[in-house]
This record gives sequence, C-alpha cells and structure tokens, in this order.
Amino acid sequence: MLNAARQARRSALTLLVFALVTTAVLALTYALTHDTVRANEDAARTRLMAQTLPEGSFDNNLIADPVALDQAQRQTLGLPENATAFIARQDGKPVGLVFESVAPNGYGGKIRLLVGILANGKVSGVRVIAHKETPGLGDYIDHAKSRWSEQFTGKGMEARWKVSKDGGDFDYMSGATISARAVSAAVGRVVTLFDANRRHFLAQP
Repeated sequence: MLNAARQARRSALTLLVFALVTTAVLALTYALTHDTVRANEDAARTRLMAQTLPEGSFDNNLIADPVALDQAQRQTLGLPENATAFIARQDGKPVGLVFESVAPNGYGGKIRLLVGILANGKVSGVRVIAHKETPGLGDYIDHAKSRWSEQFTGKGMEARWKVSKDGGDFDYMSGATISARAVSAAVGRVVTLFDANRRHFLAQP
C-alpha cells in the first residue's frame, strides 16, 4: 500500500515536471518567435492593402499610419472595437484610405474585405481577406480566383451599390447571387462612410 502511494506521488511529480518544462518551452518559443510572426503578418497585410490602391500612388507605410474610427463608423462597417482605417500618403499628403469592411450576410457567413478609396471618393480596389463561400461557386468574389471585384474600381457615390438583379450596377454569377449582393453592399457602405466624413479623413496630419 505504501509502495503504491509512493509510486502515485512519483508519477504525479513526473507529470508536474513535464508540464512545467513543456510550458516553459512553449513560452520561450512564443517569446522568440512572436515579433517575427507579427512582422510577417503585418507585411502580408500591408501587401494586400497596397493592392487596393493604384501602384505608385503612395509612399508611406500604410499599416503604420492608422486613423481612428468612432463607434458609429465601426458599427457601419461591422468592425470590432479599436478597428482603424489606414491613410495612404504621397509626399505627406493624404491621397486615399484603406478600410476594412465586414459583410455579415454572405452565403457562408461573414465576408471580410479591404476597400481602397481615393481622395476623390472613388473605389480604387477591393480585396476579400476572409470568407466561407462555396468553393468553385461563391468564391468568385476573391480577386485571387476571379476579376469580378474589378468592376467596383472607379465607382463612387453615383453608383447603385446593388447587384443588377436588385436594380443595381454590378454583375453577379448565376447561382451565387448572395455572395455578390453581400460584397456590393459592403463596399457601398465604405463609399458612403468616406463621402460623409471626407474632410475629416483627408485632414489627418
């Protein structure tokens, strides 16, 4: 009986030491790689944001030049607390912004977008950064798989931000209307938000 108790204590001690060592290794690995992982994520995000703006149109580091959005603006775009937009500058002068927008009503759920807007209020590019639409059907909204999103480029407040089936200006793929409808409306919300706050956004120091 004594031997069994001793063995149980020894096993428990072994497990405790193993857990402590594992935790220490994981903590050390996180500490050593966190900055690198964060830098890689920021670089990838910056590259994607840059794709929403005309090549050569800005000379600043987008991700290092955020502009705060108030609660109402975040709610309009479906964004979480502390979300920001990012200013594009040329020689220090604001020439456009990149917004994130979330379409809550995709066929497979939320669709996250990056939308570039020039100072004149026109869309300069749209990129889907996350979605769960049906592969091979609804995923045509992704610029990596289709040029569908290019029809937004150059459009502003004059556009009807709906698919043509609903009386709007934008094409869609038959059988996957929901995806196109959600993205078109989400981009339209960015355009409307920018137009209503243009002076504020472009007056950023």
